[in-house]
Amino acid sequence: MPTNAPTAALADVTSSGSTLRRFLHGLPGVDAVGLEARAASLGTRSIKTTAKAYAIDLAISMVDLTTLEGADTPGKVRALGAKAVRPDPTDRTTPTTAAVCVYPDMVAVAKEAVAGSGVKVASVATAFPAGRAALSVKLADVRDAVAAGADEIDMVIDRGAFLAGDYLKVYDEIVAVREACGAARLKVIFETGELSTYDNIRRASWLGMLAGADFIKTSTGKVAVNATPANTLLMLEAVRDFRAQTGVQVGVKPAGGIRSSKDAIKFLVLVNETAGPDWLDNHWFRFGASSLLNDLLMQRQKLATGRYSGPDYVTVD
Repeated sequence: MPTNAPTAALADVTSSGSTLRRFLHGLPGVDAVGLEARAASLGTRSIKTTAKAYAIDLAISMVDLTTLEGADTPGKVRALGAKAVRPDPTDRTTPTTAAVCVYPDMVAVAKEAVAGSGVKVASVATAFPAGRAALSVKLADVRDAVAAGADEIDMVIDRGAFLAGDYLKVYDEIVAVREACGAARLKVIFETGELSTYDNIRRASWLGMLAGADFIKTSTGKVAVNATPANTLLMLEAVRDFRAQTGVQVGVKPAGGIRSSKDAIKFLVLVNETAGPDWLDNHWFRFGASSLLNDLLMQRQKLATGRYSGPDYVTVD
């Protein structure tokens, strides 16, 4: 049974494919124009110096520092782990990142690199990024990562099944992965750029939460459209409404395309104004990113010294 089990009333909606479809298609339709206008409006909020310094440190603490390339080596993962533990070696007041995120075969290396620091190790799984594999293969992928020491699992849903309307298959897969995770937290990736509509993103959000997701995540970072203010706002509304209805809090992770401090702060404003301050913590909100951390560090140095140090003063991932 998922750790984030819904209330009995909501559990009934997953009893069959037809009841689940009826529930998901009964969710309020999304006003696309209104959603995008609100996301754009919140993005214009002015953040002053003291608040900006706080927001930058908060954003650093929320980064899942990520490398998901076929050319990843143990040396690269160890370097990434060292950076996660001490992002700015010249300033020990710099927060650690929330996690490092790697492929399952690199989990043990990452675990050793961050040992004793409090930085978590996250692993993508379930035939990431396409998710095109048999359930048995996906579960083996998860179990391998957990056995190697992963604290968190980032799974991808079967977008083909979802878009074909086979919601129960997607639900059952998430439940099975949740069980295979054991004590590890589960982030469910929707690949919002492939879901085509905001209505589908809302349905996927509720589907993931009903199945026991600890986090819902926008994207893999491997397609053209990844995290946007609008799709993240929509998912924040979903977790807010889900907690109001069930008492269960679920995190949100936008991933892919967030590269600047300015953008990260805009997302933090979205969190505060939509879900509320309870989500302004790395237990409930993350950034899936690789290059974002460097810009956050440069902006942090500028606030501290008055000088913009430039990219030569941060490590190249």
